[in-house]
Amino acid sequence: MRLLDAAAMLVLVFVSAPVAFAADRPYAGQQTRPIKALSDDERADYMEGRGMGLSKVAELNHYPGPRHVLDEAGTLGLSAEQLAKTRSIWTAMDAKARALGASIVAREATLEAMYAMGSATPADTRAAIDELARLQADLRYTHLSAHLAMRSLLSADQIAKYDELRGYSDAAADPVDHHRMHH
Repeated sequence: MRLLDAAAMLVLVFVSAPVAFAADRPYAGQQTRPIKALSDDERADYMEGRGMGLSKVAELNHYPGPRHVLDEAGTLGLSAEQLAKTRSIWTAMDAKARALGASIVAREATLEAMYAMGSATPADTRAAIDELARLQADLRYTHLSAHLAMRSLLSADQIAKYDELRGYSDAAADPVDHHRMHH
C-alpha cells in the first residue's frame, strides 16, 4: 500500500511541477513583442475595430449587434429601410472603433517606449494610463451605442429570432416581453 501511495505522490509531483514552474513565469516569451502589453491578436483586434467582448452586456441582454444583424439580415427579415439603417450604424461604429483602436495601440506603443528606454516616470505613466482608460471607455461605448441603436431599430420578434440564431434563447428570459417594456 505504501508503494502505491509513493507512486501516486511521484505522479502528482511530475504533473504539478510544470504547472507551478509556468505559474512563476507567466510572461515568458512575451519580452520579444513590439508592444509587450498586447499580443499580435489583440493589436489586430484593435486596429480592425473588433468588439473583443466589449458589448457582451448588450449582446446577452437582447441588444443585437449590427455586424451580426447584417450577417443574418435575410433570416431576420429586415426591411429595406432596416437594412440601410443597420449598414449605416455598422459603418459609423466600424470607422470610429478602428480609429479608437489605432489610438489605443499608439498609446500602448508610447507607454512601451517610455519603459523600454528607462525614462518612465510616475507622472508620465499616470498620464498614459489615464489616456488609455479614456480611449478604452470610448471604444466600449462606441460598440455599446451601436447595440443600443440596433435595439430601437428591430422589432421584438426580430430580436427574439436574433437571440435564437446566436444561441442566447432560454426560458428564463423572454426577450419579446422584455423589449416591449422599454418602448
